[in-house]
Amino acid sequence: MDPISPLEQALHAARARVMADLIAREVAEADVVSLVEDSIAQRRWWVEQWPDGVAYLPGLVAQDVQDALLERYGRWPLCPVCGSGDPHALDVEPELGPDPHWVCHKAGVKVAAVGRLGGATGGTLSS
Repeated sequence: MDPISPLEQALHAARARVMADLIAREVAEADVVSLVEDSIAQRRWWVEQWPDGVAYLPGLVAQDVQDALLERYGRWPLCPVCGSGDPHALDVEPELGPDPHWVCHKAGVKVAAVGRLGGATGGTLSS
């Protein structure tokens, strides 16, 4: 049996992190999982062209899925920090960088690392 390549390991890890967030927010329906798979396929090509971008995969896949969900269903993930005002989605920061987090710009807090929305009810001040 051949070992899994570092690229495939990174793609599987990115998929797992985004799936964990979708499951935590109870939106991991079959059609939504297909959006994750579409992103993984596109990002596989992208990182083959730019291998140094492998560390950015979790944030990019999260953003791809967030954008696809916005087009089809609406904002996701909704901010769990702000209890009043209009519901708004969290953003991924950095947009292109390692160690991505879901951030509420309205409250100015980091809510959770991508893949860790399950325990997110508050946040810490973002830098």
